[in-house]
Amino acid sequence: MAAKDDRNLGTTVVTESESQSYWQPLPACGYVTVAITPDTAPFDEFSCGTQILPPGRYVREHAHTRNHELIHVCSGTGTLTADGIARPISAGDTLLFGRYSAHRLDNTGAEDMKLFWVFFPPGLEDWFQAIGRLRVAGDAAPTPFPRPQDVAEVMARMRFAKVPERPE
Repeated sequence: MAAKDDRNLGTTVVTESESQSYWQPLPACGYVTVAITPDTAPFDEFSCGTQILPPGRYVREHAHTRNHELIHVCSGTGTLTADGIARPISAGDTLLFGRYSAHRLDNTGAEDMKLFWVFFPPGLEDWFQAIGRLRVAGDAAPTPFPRPQDVAEVMARMRFAKVPERPE
């Protein structure tokens, strides 16, 4: 990863080869690439990266107690369910979730959905690392794998909010 340099608060470039990437467990599968974090840049207020969500896969409904989450849909189509209300989303849409806003993303299209995410304050990168498996660019996707057994503890540690149980 790129070294943090507090002397220069101007431009930071983190290339894909310098980023950490993680295969994601069921039901999302796909992978996440973490680009900017307080460890890779002289900014402490946010982290960002990309997520590839394959067709038919989804990000489970969740909410955060201390973070805001911004997602820009770079490609693909799907459904956003936020606070119980479903609506279609597609490339070019930008989504902003405040604290405690329950949200779920489903890729309902025929191609990968590519998402750019910003999390502030930072911390989402720790979640992806905790539940994922290290990915090397060019490697074939692993067989879908479950979330770790301690996922409830990880969610509590990372301050995910409780959301009502809904059928998946």
